[in-house]
Amino acid sequence: MTSVPNDDRSSLIRSDDRDTAVERVQEAFTAELISYEDMDQRLHQVLTATTQHDIDAALSGLPAPDAGTTSTISAVAGRIRRRGEWLVPRTLKVHSGLGRVQLDLSRAIIKHRVVDIELQLGTGGAKITVPRDAIVDIEGLRTGWKDSQYQPPRRTGAAGPTIRISGSMGFGKLRIRHARR
Repeated sequence: MTSVPNDDRSSLIRSDDRDTAVERVQEAFTAELISYEDMDQRLHQVLTATTQHDIDAALSGLPAPDAGTTSTISAVAGRIRRRGEWLVPRTLKVHSGLGRVQLDLSRAIIKHRVVDIELQLGTGGAKITVPRDAIVDIEGLRTGWKDSQYQPPRRTGAAGPTIRISGSMGFGKLRIRHARR
């Protein structure tokens, strides 16, 4: 294992930071902003990075993520997962036929006072982690087989964003929890 000087430990990266960087490089390639060779080189840099400085170097020159008004994430089968630092759009549509959905908004960049998350799930559950001070509204969600599992925090006076979850779930459970930090 490589030894890192004590003053550089604060800049060590976590796996979700690495995952976010991989997604940004892949999105830039998909949008035809970089060539295949450039993507391959940047992915290698991201996957072998040991500090945030290494990640930043791999992402230099790429456009910043855009917090557009609506985004759709979909999969026929398999897991849908977003975590780490990612830009949350005003409306996020999540469609999955088979598979689990995991959305972690605890470290996400939320620029809107209200975020609408529309779930259209067949089978498979969903787990959503919201910021500690978020207000959650699940009134617009229809479940087919299991009820949603959400315990609002005991404290009142939350000043964070409002997360409105709507849509429908077939066979699966929705679990919502507030981040601890």
